[in-house]
Amino acid sequence: MKSVCFVVQNVYDSDPRVRRKAEALVAAGYSVDVLALRPSRSGQGKVKKRYSLNGVNVYTIPLGKKRGSQGRYFFEYIVFFFSVFFRTPLLMLRRRYAMIDVNSLPDILILAPVVARWMGAKLVLDMHEITPEFYMSKYRVEENSWKVRSLKLLEKMSFNFADHVITINQPCRDLFAGRGLPHSRSTVIMNTVDEGRFTSWRSSAAPCPRHGESFIIMYHGTLSRIYGLDIAIEAFALAHQEMPGAELWILGPGSEKGQLTDLAQARGLSSKVKLYGWVPSAEIPAWLGQCDIGILPIRRDAFLDLAFPNKLSEYIVMGKAVIVSRLKAIQHYFTEDALAFCQPNDPVDLSRQMVRLYRDPQLRARLALRATEELAPIRWDVMKQRYLTLIDNLIGTAGRRATDKSGTAHTTAVAQ
Repeated sequence: MKSVCFVVQNVYDSDPRVRRKAEALVAAGYSVDVLALRPSRSGQGKVKKRYSLNGVNVYTIPLGKKRGSQGRYFFEYIVFFFSVFFRTPLLMLRRRYAMIDVNSLPDILILAPVVARWMGAKLVLDMHEITPEFYMSKYRVEENSWKVRSLKLLEKMSFNFADHVITINQPCRDLFAGRGLPHSRSTVIMNTVDEGRFTSWRSSAAPCPRHGESFIIMYHGTLSRIYGLDIAIEAFALAHQEMPGAELWILGPGSEKGQLTDLAQARGLSSKVKLYGWVPSAEIPAWLGQCDIGILPIRRDAFLDLAFPNKLSEYIVMGKAVIVSRLKAIQHYFTEDALAFCQPNDPVDLSRQMVRLYRDPQLRARLALRATEELAPIRWDVMKQRYLTLIDNLIGTAGRRATDKSGTAHTTAVAQ
């Protein structure tokens, strides 16, 4: 049985992308370990130093996430980097990893398991974010600044060091190609939802308080400025009189909750704009099942233009029409017949789409159906097979996949 290790500077339990990949490898017959941040104390006060989750062995590093300043980011990156540097060779002595899948940020984390590479492990870099653009977006720095130029050099050094690079969508892959990463050394693994989570949601009562003939517009996710929830409230303020019975539900935690609550109150919408806070991930499908349309009013900049939110595929899987900002990465995969696009940062255009979908249930149904069709080529089942094929080919197990309990050999599609 081949062994694989994942490295991620995050709590493993709350990183769906890494979990999807790790559990796919376990199901395919690999032995899988993860090096990740240590979760906070449980209700019993116990700290999880090492644990198993769905067949994945998780080794944790005691480093909290108390970010804010650039200095704090740098400190956490350095501590985690050297923790991985020293722990991977020790694990390698016992586990003999065939591959280590390193997940950014930061990009240079791919250098941490260098000793494990000398011991025979292949290194894959999964670039979750585009670091220079991420830095420009977060700190509002110009592209020609020395910091951004330095980040581009580190990015190139990182993907040159890796045996193979995974990118999150085709526009990102093309951007990396323009910076020196050949397409032959990269593979797109889309960040789409694992539909297995949504198959049994109807078996339990919906936890959300929908009333009568109300029309629910919903956002779920982190409450951060980049996701444009203030724009959504302003748009709803413009449109709500044309939408009797409509409500805007906002689910999720985040630093913007207080400001969004104040904005809704200032617009006289306290009874119609409802912020429900954090919702357990297991309950998300039931909440989505109760809404009429989803909204993703993401702001646009050099970084966000290349974003493809996992939440989009969740709405589509649940058969919901979606209003979404006109962003490059999303438009690469979906047409005007599948999504109701609005101009980013424009509450007037967003309000127009709200009213349009509110008034036309047949349009909502057509959009949802077409979005389902256009999602098909990038569904997680497709991405999972692409990932498994990539790993099989990289470490030389293609054609020798472990058999399942019934003795049936697993097969995979060709990676792209």
